[in-house]
Amino acid sequence: MLMEEEFVANQEKFKPHEEKSEEERLRVEDLRGTPMGVGSLEEIIDDNHAIVSSAVGAEYYVSICSFVDKDSLEPGSSVLLHNKVLNVVGILADDVDPMVSVMKVDKAPLESYASIGGLESQIQEIKEAVELPLTHPELYEDIGIKPPKGVILYGEPGTGKTLLAKAVANSTSATFLRVVGSELIQKYLGDGPKLVRELFRVAEDMAPSIVFIDEIDAVGTKRYDANSGGEREIQRTMLELLNQLDGFDARGDVKVLLATNRIDTLDPALLRPGRIDRKIEFPLPDEKTKRRIFSIHTSKMTLADDVNLEEFIMSKDDLSGADIKAICTEAGLMALRERRMKVLHDDFKKAKENVMYKKNQGIPEGLYL
Repeated sequence: MLMEEEFVANQEKFKPHEEKSEEERLRVEDLRGTPMGVGSLEEIIDDNHAIVSSAVGAEYYVSICSFVDKDSLEPGSSVLLHNKVLNVVGILADDVDPMVSVMKVDKAPLESYASIGGLESQIQEIKEAVELPLTHPELYEDIGIKPPKGVILYGEPGTGKTLLAKAVANSTSATFLRVVGSELIQKYLGDGPKLVRELFRVAEDMAPSIVFIDEIDAVGTKRYDANSGGEREIQRTMLELLNQLDGFDARGDVKVLLATNRIDTLDPALLRPGRIDRKIEFPLPDEKTKRRIFSIHTSKMTLADDVNLEEFIMSKDDLSGADIKAICTEAGLMALRERRMKVLHDDFKKAKENVMYKKNQGIPEGLYL
């Protein structure tokens, strides 16, 4: 009887605990089952309270649920927030920004240095400034200099700047991150500088690496008194880029490659030595380079016996590498139009007229106004 009484008493005593734990478990399941927002932890006040900010930008003083691992919480980490009361209900592992993941070049481009006609001096300069410091850093230590941090490629459109960057990505084993300048301009305040920081953080984690920013004039133009919030945000993004290129933190095995058609519009602070140590100009091709580019693009074409490429090579037109490629493609299309498997000299002549007509914005070749 005494044992039975004790058993009943214990049952009554422990029943509330079981009910309470079951109730808490159900509450946890409810929390985890509802939609949750993602925020950033700004500051930990005490063991049970913290200040968090949402994606919109407002900050809130909220509670930290008991089942959250408080040892893993630290300012700046991403946290899961309840959709109504905004309590911290979980921690998100800090992963790479999806936009930066897209920028990584996983598949090497097919273009190599052999695909580039001419530009021997430019190839040599970019090898000395970008490839050699990553593969043989001891050479620079022996001679007592620091390798260049950044290189800018500038020149007329279609002269091979992006093509040379592709060849660098093809030939190097370093991680290659490709970004267009306009991608760094974001909608919300602070998102652009944050993306720049994330880009260079990932580049450091994956070092040795090369960051290639094409069309840098989209974000690196000269500073002036901005009238709108958008212009001010672009300037803030550029300031963050300046800081990442030459700030307090050493860049190490991260090389920066910039490309632009309009170097005259860029901010002087971006082009100064220490940030951009080497400026490589891409001129329009001379006769020797034109001959090499024509031979590259016509190597796989079936040409008729009457084709004389020297006529186009020796002409005084300002042809860029992209124009020569367009002429060869257009000539091939004209042969296909007439169901011919060989490209004639007349096809090249018509193709050149068409390309130059479009390049001169509809003004026929030889017409002077």
